[in-house]
Amino acid sequence: MSDERLRAARAVLRAWNLEVEDIHLVSVTENIAFRVDDRAGGRYVLRLHRPWYHDLDELISEQTWTAALRAAGVDVPVPVMTRDGEGYASVEVAAERRHAGLLEWVDGPTMHQVMRQNDDPAFARQCFAQLGEIMASIHNQSAAWTIPPGFRRQRLDADGLMGEQPFWGRFWESPHLQADERPRLAALRETIHGILADYGTEPGTFGLIHADLHPNNVIDNGEALHVIDFDDAGFGWHAYEFAVALSHFHHDHRLEAFCGAMIDGYRRHRAVDDETVARIPLFLLVRSLASIGWTAARPELDHGDWTRRLVQRVDESADEVLARYR
Repeated sequence: MSDERLRAARAVLRAWNLEVEDIHLVSVTENIAFRVDDRAGGRYVLRLHRPWYHDLDELISEQTWTAALRAAGVDVPVPVMTRDGEGYASVEVAAERRHAGLLEWVDGPTMHQVMRQNDDPAFARQCFAQLGEIMASIHNQSAAWTIPPGFRRQRLDADGLMGEQPFWGRFWESPHLQADERPRLAALRETIHGILADYGTEPGTFGLIHADLHPNNVIDNGEALHVIDFDDAGFGWHAYEFAVALSHFHHDHRLEAFCGAMIDGYRRHRAVDDETVARIPLFLLVRSLASIGWTAARPELDHGDWTRRLVQRVDESADEVLARYR
């Protein structure tokens, strides 16, 4: 399969004005990603997008938004147009037609890697404060932006997160669940769907968000913090954005400190009310449930163990979190 991926990558790169010197596989998660070096010294990331996750209009909309974010001063990926001036080309991989996009490569460790290399608690809090500032910049731009005609991204609202056909899949039917867990998660879905529907989607709390802005998706290139991976970007709650940033630290004793630093950083550039902050635990629970659906829809990634950890998180937190809404 890896040889087939590489052949597809080499084939689709002919759509760009490059003289490829080296290409190697970087990751296989949501998309198949390669690093590409050309003879002129340029470095790029080639993404072969999962065929059923976003259609071409949605992918073009991603580039439209990141262009607007760059214009607003947010350091985000820079796409490379094909010879024909298009944002994407297409190629067949394992009998699947995939859209391929090319971005300029950005060197540097992720914010998470930097945090792991420095165990000073104050430094970790500073990183989350910077992450909060980035979020505020993104939300300020999206709140002021006039959405152009034809712009299409998913809505991570009550239906998109906890509906009958949620964006990341019917998590309560995951094959990694035990028999008694399926009805329990189905009941949680119905309860949380009602809570989210009551919350509403007012512009002050809901808008165009990155939706995957955790420390592994921020690169420190030595001069700026560069935000990557807008693949999940769509319309959602700001509280969900905050929760996603914290989701990898669910069992970390520093979680509360990280949350406080992130919100402090955010408030340097954008107001956020205490009610939004108070809903972060709810959206941490939502993220855990939705992630069970994400893993179930991608069996080739073999995340059965991760599903078990997610179920444990749900079991540990659901009663306490939902008690606030009863």
